[in-house]
Amino acid sequence: MAGKEILVKAFEFHGHICWASCAGVRAGLAALRELGVARAGSSGELHCILEIGDNHGAQCFADGVQYATGCTLGKGNIEKAGWGKLALTLIDKQENRAIRVSYKPGRHRQIAASAFMRKRGQGIPPTRIPEKEAWGMADIVWEAPEDEVLAAGPVFDYDWGEDFGEIMGLAPCSNCGELVAIPYLRVVGKSHMCTPCSGYER
Repeated sequence: MAGKEILVKAFEFHGHICWASCAGVRAGLAALRELGVARAGSSGELHCILEIGDNHGAQCFADGVQYATGCTLGKGNIEKAGWGKLALTLIDKQENRAIRVSYKPGRHRQIAASAFMRKRGQGIPPTRIPEKEAWGMADIVWEAPEDEVLAAGPVFDYDWGEDFGEIMGLAPCSNCGELVAIPYLRVVGKSHMCTPCSGYER
C-alpha cells in the first residue's frame, strides 16, 4: 500500500481515527524500513514487543503497530511489556536483529489542543466527533517530519533463540465439549478438560 492508504486501512481496522493509532502505524513502518523487512505474514518472521500498559490513554498505538507490522495477537508474535510507553521493539527472527522505535512528544501540544482532543476531554466518544476534526488531529502526526514524532535507535543484535513454533491440535473438553488447544487441556481423573471446567486457575 502506498501513501495514506495504509493509514486509512489501519483506522478501519482500529474502528476510529486517532493520533495514537496513527503514531503506531508510523512507528511500525519505520521499524520495518530500518530492518529492511516486509510486513509479517506468519509468526516465524517477526516478533514485536510493545511497551504499552493497561487502562491508559493512547493504547490505540498498539493497533497501528499491529496493522503496519503484521505482528498480531492471533499470530502470537506480539507481546506487551506493560510500561505505559508508546514504543516498540521489532525483532527480525530470521536474522536475529532488532530495532526500538518510540513516539516523541514534539507535536503533542498541538494534538492536545486539537478540536478532537478537546471533545474527547468532554467525554465525547471518538466515533461521534466529525471526521474532518479527527483527520485534522491525525494529520498532525502523519504529516510531521519523522524526526519530530519518532525516535528510532540503531539496529542491534537480538538473539531470538530457538523457536518451537505453533503447537498444533485441538480437542474437545470432556465436560463442556468446546474445542481447546491441546496444551491447555487439564487432566481431571480420567478426563481432559478446559481450564474453566477443570477447576484449576491456569
